[in-house]
Amino acid sequence: MIQRLNRWSRQLPVWAVWLVGAVPLGLLIWDTLQGNLGVDPVRDIEHRLGRTALYFLIATLAVTPLLRLTRINLVRLRQALGLICFSYAVLHLSSWIVFDMAFLWAQMLKDVVKRPYLIFGMIAFAMLLLLAVTSNRFSMRRMRQTWKTLHRLIYPAAILVALHWLWALKLWETKPLAIFASILLLLALRLPFLARRRRGPVTSPRGPGGRNAGLGRNPGR
Repeated sequence: MIQRLNRWSRQLPVWAVWLVGAVPLGLLIWDTLQGNLGVDPVRDIEHRLGRTALYFLIATLAVTPLLRLTRINLVRLRQALGLICFSYAVLHLSSWIVFDMAFLWAQMLKDVVKRPYLIFGMIAFAMLLLLAVTSNRFSMRRMRQTWKTLHRLIYPAAILVALHWLWALKLWETKPLAIFASILLLLALRLPFLARRRRGPVTSPRGPGGRNAGLGRNPGR
């Protein structure tokens, strides 16, 4: 079963991941055109874009634990998942600047000071920006070990994004808390003693003697 899933994931083109990633945006555009948003459409647009970025961030974080715990290998798709997350983060920030702040930069600064959770979001966005611009093979080759260290920024970024979202909602409901808990769990699974305990021998999905498809190349994530 796992081998079948890994075979399927290797055959899945990366553009298909991007296509799936565009579905939430398509639905949002459709709901906007149909007037299906709530009483505060701007707030709905901002929240849906931010929430989608968070979901893809969780999917990106889940790739390595999924491989270690189940041997299901989606490492080849991780870059696309991360870039889709960043794309929604850009749209989330842009919608706030354009629709909510109307390019009033002074007002934007006051808003950031007034609502500190925006600072969490801004710092997380800066981290995701660094990860996005260096998520290519050229940067990986040039930066070597520094690249791995830099890309561990996804861990604090994930926590800051979750706190930004929870604080903005001001609701301690089950769903947001469960999502925050899932992020903490995914990060906890990367703690050295847990990772060693869970990892065990990793067999390449390409079969005995095959090239490791990602974990060996980027074990830190």
